[in-house]
Amino acid sequence: MTTLTQRHTRDLHLVNRGGEIAISLDEIQGLWTEEIYLRLTDHSNWLIEFTDGYMDVLPMPTRKHQAISLFLLLKLLAFIRPLGVVYYAPLRMRVRPGKFREPDLLVLRDAGDSRNQNTYWLGADLVVEIVSPDDPERDLVEKVADYAEAGIPEYWIVNPNTADISVLRLEGDAYVAHGVFGRGEIATSALLPSFTVDVSAALDAE
Repeated sequence: MTTLTQRHTRDLHLVNRGGEIAISLDEIQGLWTEEIYLRLTDHSNWLIEFTDGYMDVLPMPTRKHQAISLFLLLKLLAFIRPLGVVYYAPLRMRVRPGKFREPDLLVLRDAGDSRNQNTYWLGADLVVEIVSPDDPERDLVEKVADYAEAGIPEYWIVNPNTADISVLRLEGDAYVAHGVFGRGEIATSALLPSFTVDVSAALDAE
């Protein structure tokens, strides 16, 4: 029996039960197909993102990460239902053919939106990422470009490292700052005008 493992980003291996590398997959990074990515993630509990032949295995969320995610999920669910829907990772979202991301939270204002597919979403109205300590640039830089490319109207970045929430709104083909909200402040949405989040309560969620 072999299992998928990772030592570094884009450094994938199949290992046997003894923990020894059975097959190194490094040499075929860049050659993965979208079909293989979808089949692999259909049968894996790893969070894996995909860009033009490369697969990146994401770190396992921490308890704190999950506490913040749950707090925001419940807030969004209370606001958006019954007309809209909110889901959480793992749920693949296609940015475009050949590129998939796993946002922490995904929101559609209309549950009947055609982007609401069963195997993966074709976009969203709003996505949320909680910055991971292993690679902050992934959420703060790379995914800013990715979600703008996908045409997602609003992107929330919850950053426990800097104790703030950045709300970005899409203007043309790029994001601009709606606001950066710190402790003691209330984060607001441009897309959902009456939706607000107490930043301290979100960061301190248990």
